[in-house]
Amino acid sequence: MKDGFEPGLPSCVTVACSNAGDAETAAREAAAGIALDDTCFVLALIPAGLDTDVLAGVFAEVLDSVPVFGCTTAGQITPNGYENDALMLVAFRREHFRCSSTLIAPLKPLSIAGIFDTMARQNAKFTRTAGWNRLALVFADGLAKQEDLLASVLESVLEGIPVFGGSAGDGLAFERTLILHNGLFHDNAALVLLVETDLHFEGVSFDHFKPEGHELVVTEAQTEERLVTEINGAPAAKEYARLVGCTVGELTRQVFAENPMLVCHKQNHYIRAVHDVRDLNTLSFLAAIDDGLIMVLGRGKDIIATLEAELDKRDARGQRPDFVLAFDCVLRKLEIEEKKLDGQVSEIFRRRRVLGFNTYGEQHCGLHMNQTFVGVAFYPGQKGGLY
Repeated sequence: MKDGFEPGLPSCVTVACSNAGDAETAAREAAAGIALDDTCFVLALIPAGLDTDVLAGVFAEVLDSVPVFGCTTAGQITPNGYENDALMLVAFRREHFRCSSTLIAPLKPLSIAGIFDTMARQNAKFTRTAGWNRLALVFADGLAKQEDLLASVLESVLEGIPVFGGSAGDGLAFERTLILHNGLFHDNAALVLLVETDLHFEGVSFDHFKPEGHELVVTEAQTEERLVTEINGAPAAKEYARLVGCTVGELTRQVFAENPMLVCHKQNHYIRAVHDVRDLNTLSFLAAIDDGLIMVLGRGKDIIATLEAELDKRDARGQRPDFVLAFDCVLRKLEIEEKKLDGQVSEIFRRRRVLGFNTYGEQHCGLHMNQTFVGVAFYPGQKGGLY
């Protein structure tokens, strides 16, 4: 048996999936695998293309005794690894989890005072269980472009409670993303789950790039829309293409995925991923951008070796996680598939019991980032969950 191989499924959550192309069939097949009496709440991770109104109707009918939360995704990480068309339901067992939910809508324009007040009241009203610890999970509409400010506000108001999250997607279409809360799907919204658990948990966050390339300075930007029109005093797309060694016409999502720009924050580097080129000169980003921002091109490290090392998690007793809840950027998946490494990555995810979805961005430690794996590792049999 390969070292570190963990056969079987997690014990602290129940996972049920369906690959049916019809929404009603998929919802009923997946829901049939959930034991409602044992469940505190269900997280629904939804592939692009399924009729969300139909899904909501079936969930209300067959999962009516437990709350169902979730979002549309740019891909799923199931017990089989990477998938694109799997409706996945993750049932969090009431033996180990409690939760309280808040829907922030509209997300844009974002009200800092409103979010601060709402989340402070939610945290105060959510009765604490002795010996249990808290974390927050956030699922945001990635097309509203408010995750940077949202992550910062949540980190501030929920001081001492670690926040992990991801931006909802819809494959690579970047057209419409939806958040599921209280039986309805919402756009321009964010879902915040305050979760209490008696399990020990630890955060996971990493990428596979080093800041070893050319420096880039944003000299003209449209901050609100995350658009950069000028880098180093030259047209943004032209200058970026020159530095990575191609023409503007050769810029693709694959080029962007393999040649990201990194910013430095508190002595750590974080990726600012490019979505696409607008009007031949403008670069559209997936995270906050501003005039004067200094970035550096990243050089890739070995994806497989990095993934193996970062997911080789153990607690103080040497135990591996029961499961890892993952928010994994779709641009990572794009690069992995292009390099034909998706089979190896899926095998690693199976061994490490990684469950989650591919995002349009990730939130952790008050930051919104791109092209990053963010997760929470939950450990069995150990009370208390200090992060």
